[in-house]
Amino acid sequence: MLEGRHALVTGGGTGIGLAIARALAGAGAQVTISGRRGDVLRDAAAATPGLHPLVMDVTQEDSVVQGIASAIGHRGPVTICVANAGIAEGRALTKTDLAFWRRIMAINLDGAFLTIRECLPGMRAAGWGRVIAIASIAGVRGLKGAPAYTASKHGMIGLIRGLSEDLIGSPVTANALCPAYVDTEIVARNMDSIAARAGVSKDEALKIMVGANRHGRLLHPDEVAAAALWLCGPGSQSVNGQTIEIAGGQA
Repeated sequence: MLEGRHALVTGGGTGIGLAIARALAGAGAQVTISGRRGDVLRDAAAATPGLHPLVMDVTQEDSVVQGIASAIGHRGPVTICVANAGIAEGRALTKTDLAFWRRIMAINLDGAFLTIRECLPGMRAAGWGRVIAIASIAGVRGLKGAPAYTASKHGMIGLIRGLSEDLIGSPVTANALCPAYVDTEIVARNMDSIAARAGVSKDEALKIMVGANRHGRLLHPDEVAAAALWLCGPGSQSVNGQTIEIAGGQA
């Protein structure tokens, strides 16, 4: 289905990003996976044909510009851009200093902006493209205890909605996927954070996250990957500017 396509997945070495990268490669795409940990990226690429590691820091404009230019030089224009790199950390607003706020925004929102900006010209030149931002269910509703994270994900959705208006009538679309809690390393890290903030055990912290998903279980990364793959497949060309909630029920 995606033979001859070049996809870029930021944060593609683990979790949701890796699941999406594997799904795209399985459909025939050549997939550049980026991140800051070269060893993790190389291990992921070695395990799956069609994956290519790229060390890139989405918070640094030069790194994004040079990294994507290098990927394009090796594999042609990026026609599938998955802005997935992100950080999920909670902190009460009264305990949020400017450094924490800016770190969340730099990774989640600035990183998505820079990545998408650098991939768009190739899509327009190729006459086809898919922009997919991995936002969060927190992008469509407030997440208690995480106002900075919530704001960053709302910002990602705003970015996609604004961009989609510019793309109307073209063969390029932009959409956001909004998963609830997914069974990844991030959830494991959040168990410690929630347990410390709420004064509960790790098991109780996990139950809090599971309970926040409407169907009462953690999502599997492949569920998000399947939605991303569908957006790249036939019949998706009229899906543009949408926030697709993967949360086991209505937000």
